[in-house]
Amino acid sequence: MPQPRQFSPGLIRSLEVLVAVAETGQMRSGARLLGLTQPAASQHIAALEKEFGTTLLDRSTRPARLTHAGLRLHSQAQKILHALTDMETEMRHTGGSSISLIRMGLQASIATTLTPALVSLAQDRYGVRDITLHAGQSGDHERLLRTKQADLAITSNPFLDLDGLDRHPILTEAFLLVLPASYSGPTDSLEAVQERLPLVRFADSTNAGRQIMQHLRRLRFEPRRVIQADRSSMVTSCVAEGMGFSLLTPTLLIDGLVENMPLRLLPLPVVGLSRTLTVVARTGELKGLPKDVAALSHKVLREKIDEFVGPQGTKAILDES
Repeated sequence: MPQPRQFSPGLIRSLEVLVAVAETGQMRSGARLLGLTQPAASQHIAALEKEFGTTLLDRSTRPARLTHAGLRLHSQAQKILHALTDMETEMRHTGGSSISLIRMGLQASIATTLTPALVSLAQDRYGVRDITLHAGQSGDHERLLRTKQADLAITSNPFLDLDGLDRHPILTEAFLLVLPASYSGPTDSLEAVQERLPLVRFADSTNAGRQIMQHLRRLRFEPRRVIQADRSSMVTSCVAEGMGFSLLTPTLLIDGLVENMPLRLLPLPVVGLSRTLTVVARTGELKGLPKDVAALSHKVLREKIDEFVGPQGTKAILDES
């Protein structure tokens, strides 16, 4: 009987690195996705090359690309990692009614607000022992879901192109005109506001940034001066300091309002612009948890928005249908 081949103990982690690098297109981005340094990720790739005696990355290009061998190993690595994830999912639900592990991706702007309630829900109602939370943008959540490093995400993008997912809407919210508290100029049009202030908005790399700019283009509004940032706290802090105006939803404003940033909130003086927050979860893996996460998130966010704009104001900016 032939002896089974002995693989290195870190082989699975090295395969995860290879997949992450292939998915993100960069060694640095792949390392960041897995919480590794770039040198550590490079060592994992080198270990795979030594293990299989072949070159997996063409390092003569920038960014480095997978070689033919690298592409073939990437395909096999995906199958192996998916099989391991399916095995883990099946076994952690076997022999009991509780869910032993949950990995959630949270929209960065509401992560602080929702985390305590969601952790309590998972622990107290579902008996979850291990919980991992990732705060980020919808692009981060997509990578985590694609690579099966997240079981559930609260996001502004429902990822309709991804199969095998259930979707539970949390709320639909209108974008508001956000001004410095000290602003005293006209507010009847975006053109009038931009005569006095530049637009501070989410960067094009974010789902919110792309949505805002697509809407403004449809309205034929061209910002003359723009400040971009990829976090809501950065956008709101610039507005609070009088550096510009912005278009933001209530949940994107929560952190700034909690910190008592001096902001003036008004209805948007253009045709309606809104977004929907959704719980996206793997089909059939988490019992009733995703639906409960959506309901609890709605309750917590609604209460938090009520604190700052009042119940009547909340009704005007949230779609409660």
